[in-house]
Amino acid sequence: MSATNATAASMPGDWHDFFALTKPRVMSLVIFTGLCGLLAAPGNINPVLGFTAILCIALAAGGAAALNMWWEADLDRVMKRTAGRPIPTGRLQRRDARDFGLLLAGASVITMGLAIGWLAAAILALSVFYYAVIYTMWLKPRTPQNIVIGGGAGAFPPLIGWVAVTGDVTAMPILLFAIIFFWTPPHFWALALFVQTDYAKAGIPMMPVVRGERSTRRQILGYAVLLAPIALAPFLIGAAGPLYGVVAAVLSLGFVALAWPVATRSAASGDAMRPEKRLFGFSIVYLFVLFAALVADAYISRGGFLA
Repeated sequence: MSATNATAASMPGDWHDFFALTKPRVMSLVIFTGLCGLLAAPGNINPVLGFTAILCIALAAGGAAALNMWWEADLDRVMKRTAGRPIPTGRLQRRDARDFGLLLAGASVITMGLAIGWLAAAILALSVFYYAVIYTMWLKPRTPQNIVIGGGAGAFPPLIGWVAVTGDVTAMPILLFAIIFFWTPPHFWALALFVQTDYAKAGIPMMPVVRGERSTRRQILGYAVLLAPIALAPFLIGAAGPLYGVVAAVLSLGFVALAWPVATRSAASGDAMRPEKRLFGFSIVYLFVLFAALVADAYISRGGFLA
């Protein structure tokens, strides 16, 4: 470590560095899907309690992200995409990230239990454990299926939001979990295709690195096809209305259509990775619009959330 980094590491980071530990971009999606689960759930919740539930989901996600950065600090130093994070640059010490993550996660679970209910709190605690331990510590460094199984970590927020309102787990929140679970592999592998050299350099067995581009591309298409009926399922079982059904059908067709050129394109086709970048960008829009349609559909069917 250079003298500059050593000096920086000896000083506590400012709030920007601690905020960066929470992975704000990822957290925004977590907050959004959690809020959608809460708003789409049947029944009502006091606005203050609803805000508390979403705050707890956000804090838990931030805590899990901080624990991820604490554990993977050495890998982050190697990868170009992550080398500018607070720990690799020496702006924060690893133990600060660990303690910050544990504080956020612990406080969020306890607050959720006391304010909302212990079932929601238990699922929230499971989501932190799933991401920080099962995915980060166990799956990610060991298997190319890491993102497939680990996708469950990001699928919990709408389930937790739903349970915060209803107090139980039914078919609909499980479907919302499944949508994100099956969305994660094609979303993440599209990114992994154009940053695979980073993963290879760090020794992380992501699918393109271990199984190669051809296998990864085929699996992206396969998961996109599997995602379509799962995304339509809330409409098919009568838990969502026609607005959601139409949006889910159109978005899913678009997802498959964009996955097709990714699956059929060879590595020799050029290195611009335009189809992969288009699919990655669309996948983010896909999830935001799909869950927004779910909330809009619920609003219309009830005549308002306070009706």
